[in-house]
This record gives sequence, structure tokens and C-alpha cells, in this order.
Amino acid sequence: MSSPRLVPDAPFLAAPGSPPVEWVVASGLVGYERAVAEMEARAEAIAAGEASEQVWLVEHPPLYTAGTSARAQDLVDACFPVFKTGRGGQYTYHGPGQRVAYVMLDLKRRRPDLRAYVASLEAWLIDALAAFGVRAATRAAEVGVWVERPDKPRGPENAPAQDKIAAIGVRVRRWATFHGVALNVAPNLSHYAGIVPCGVAQANLGVTSLRDLGLSDTMEEVDAALRAAFERRFGAVTEV
Repeated sequence: MSSPRLVPDAPFLAAPGSPPVEWVVASGLVGYERAVAEMEARAEAIAAGEASEQVWLVEHPPLYTAGTSARAQDLVDACFPVFKTGRGGQYTYHGPGQRVAYVMLDLKRRRPDLRAYVASLEAWLIDALAAFGVRAATRAAEVGVWVERPDKPRGPENAPAQDKIAAIGVRVRRWATFHGVALNVAPNLSHYAGIVPCGVAQANLGVTSLRDLGLSDTMEEVDAALRAAFERRFGAVTEV
């Protein structure tokens, strides 16, 4: 069994006097190419000190993205558009019912420590899921957030079944972050069949969502939980 990595207790706050993070919720489905272009432009402006930090919440039409570590054999069936992207990680799926949060922060204002930043993103998601009674955790071998599934068959050496509920893939340029996290609220989980998600192929490891876990919370309720948990971990936000 892969032991969970410890999540940080200390918040990942900006320096005193920094302006609040802009919190932007997109309406409708946002095309992936548009999202990448806007993220890159915003990250460049943040690095130059010309823009405030921002979290941009979106939903995408069905698509696959290939991170910098993606392997060709993990694309099983390209039934949706496939985009190569500069974020870390392997293949993942985005689509309606999944909340993608693009997080554009200035690590110079906070802490220039990428490992601590990623751990703080995981802690943020774990905190938000706890608001719905979901006990989530990390795994030592993979970035992201998982839940144990006692209702599913166990794996090798009697390892418990675990499903990933949130993926993380980030990029940093001049200490400005972009890309971010993807939390499964109520996507069509069958769409993951076209890839080996994040390169994880063990029989006892899969993907899940809040809906798959039997919850019926809305995207708006999830956004509220994400915002509250974000403010505890990263500081104040202002809705734009």
C-alpha cells in the first residue's frame, strides 16, 4: 500500500500587504486553447508585477490533455480532442461536470518552493472535500487526491482500492504559477476509458467523483467549499 504524504499544516500565504487573489468563475464551457492562452498571458503579467494573482474556475468540453510526462501508449482511444500541454504530469481528462481551477499565483510573494506549493494545492482540495464528508488523502507515489473504496476489490498484497477524485498539474514560469487542479464533481466517468489516467494502471486504482460517491452537491456548492478552503490555505480572495 502506498502511504499518504503528509499535507502541510502551515498556510501558503502571500507577504503582508499583498492584494487579495481574484476569484473568477467562468460561465459556460471554456475551450482549452483559449484557457491556455489566457493563463499564459496572466502568468506573464503576474511575474512582471503588472497583474494580481487569480484563481479561474472553468468547465471544459470533453477533451484529453497530455502533460510533459505523457506516454504514447497511455492514449488508448482518442475519442475526444487531444492537447499537448506544458503542465507536469501525464494524460488526463477534462469535461462537463468537472471543476477545473486554474491557479495563477506569484510564488515570489509567497514562498519560492514548488514542492510546498503542490502540497498546499493537495491540502486545499482535501479541506474542501471534507466539507462534504469525504475523507480524502494523498498517495506517496502520485500527485493528486484520492479516496479509499472499501466497496471495491483490493489489489496486490491486499492493498485497498483507491480512486482519484482530483488531479493536479502545474507549471511555473518566473515563479508565477499556472494550470492547476481538476476536481470531479459529476463528470461522465466513462470518458476516462480513452486514456490511462495519470499513467496509473493498477487494478485497484481508478477514478471517482462526488456523484459516484453518492453525493448530489451542485457545482455552486462545490465552488463555495473551494473558496472557503482556499482562503484558509492561501489568503483572502475577491470575486471578479
